[in-house]
Amino acid sequence: MGLDPADETEGANARGDPRARLAALRMRLAPPAGERDLPPVLPPVLPLGVPELDGHLPGGGLVLGPPHEIAPAEPVDGVAALGFALALCARHLAGRPGPALIAAAPGQPLPYGHGLAGLGLDPARLLLLEAGSDAEVFRALEAALHARALTALVGLVRDGLPLKPGRRLQLAAEGSAPPLLLILRPAPAGLPNGAATRWRIAAAPAARDRFGTLDRPRWRARLERCRNGRGGDWLLEWDHAAHRLHLPEPLAGDAAAAGRSRA
Repeated sequence: MGLDPADETEGANARGDPRARLAALRMRLAPPAGERDLPPVLPPVLPLGVPELDGHLPGGGLVLGPPHEIAPAEPVDGVAALGFALALCARHLAGRPGPALIAAAPGQPLPYGHGLAGLGLDPARLLLLEAGSDAEVFRALEAALHARALTALVGLVRDGLPLKPGRRLQLAAEGSAPPLLLILRPAPAGLPNGAATRWRIAAAPAARDRFGTLDRPRWRARLERCRNGRGGDWLLEWDHAAHRLHLPEPLAGDAAAAGRSRA
């Protein structure tokens, strides 16, 4: 079959002039005209239910797929940080089918049935893996990301999220139907990595019911780093029945102002 005259001319020009070769390559790689004006495809997100907070996050929530790093503000806040991570997991599971995986390195705080129920998280939907090291935790999370069979993944590690495992998790998360991926690390273990957000969580006095019993947990949450977003600081309260975070009513205005001032 013969070549189109235009193609023959294009080929001749491309062979003779480097600029013509580059222009020809750009023409071949350019998307069809009908696709050039399409808006970019935004990744799915998990809204946290607090407009003052979701407004700081790209797309209005936690991006699904890449890891999100959660750390206690001080070593004594380790249980509070775990509670915050599990509350996010519960919110995600409330709107989607499928189980979640918690992979824990040695010495990390582990959830138990009554505490999970108090956060609105059904223990029957959780798989708990007690790993032998941080490396085993990362391998389990990476395998789960490739399998695409779990709705949420939580990794509890001793030494933080290094750059190489973080990058491997990012690559494994690419594709359709990504899960929520949370990495809970100790307070001093900050390392450069590819996490989409970095949170510092401190315990706050919990709300009590009319009988004086602890009712709703509260956290002081600081968003230290947010790719394509803004940092902030909020006092958050967890409603386990509605599976949503909110600002405690008496302090809502002050907390929102604090978040804006730290952006």
